[in-house]
Amino acid sequence: MQPFKKITGLVLPIDRANVDTDAIIPKQYLKSIHRSGFGANLFDDWRYLDPGEPYMDHSRRRLNPDFPINEARYQNAEILLARENFGCGSSREHAVWAMVDYGIRVVIAPSFADIFLNNALNNGVLAIALQDSLVEQLFVEVKDRMGYRLTVDLEAQSMVTPGGEIIPFTIEAFRRHRLLQGLDDIGLTLLHADKIREYEQTRGESAPWLF
Repeated sequence: MQPFKKITGLVLPIDRANVDTDAIIPKQYLKSIHRSGFGANLFDDWRYLDPGEPYMDHSRRRLNPDFPINEARYQNAEILLARENFGCGSSREHAVWAMVDYGIRVVIAPSFADIFLNNALNNGVLAIALQDSLVEQLFVEVKDRMGYRLTVDLEAQSMVTPGGEIIPFTIEAFRRHRLLQGLDDIGLTLLHADKIREYEQTRGESAPWLF
């Protein structure tokens, strides 16, 4: 998993509450167990005017000109700004895979669904919960200013707006450590590889019939 320390990224506003995982990546794309290739289908039903299916040429589909992800000013965004309860619905990890494949490294919202929050952590996406008033302020600033970028510093636990305002945020210490070090669940386990090998050897000697 790619470590997260500090980025300066363009902000993509999705001005909707209760964005569920089926909206982030629709169910027909869940057939694949690979983590890549979902970027073209992020917010698929809102992004395109015609229905999509896996493995089709999505570059030939009709884009919805009224959805922000298709606007020229928001291309190559790395930070997603949303309303409360982002990532609700099913537990599909594909939702975060689609965001990562598109290039999103940070999601800012007043609140997140718990399972989505854990999936984000396991894929190197920093989910930042801010007060409603601060999220509203950011929506106004993003829409009023072309090329609006935030600098997000996980080590300092703060964001800096284009105007120089510093917005602090909180994150649980263990989550912060994992993101800074780029440790998903497998990475955490491998930190104890020596002890695991030692246990397997000892266990093999004491109970060889298990091996």
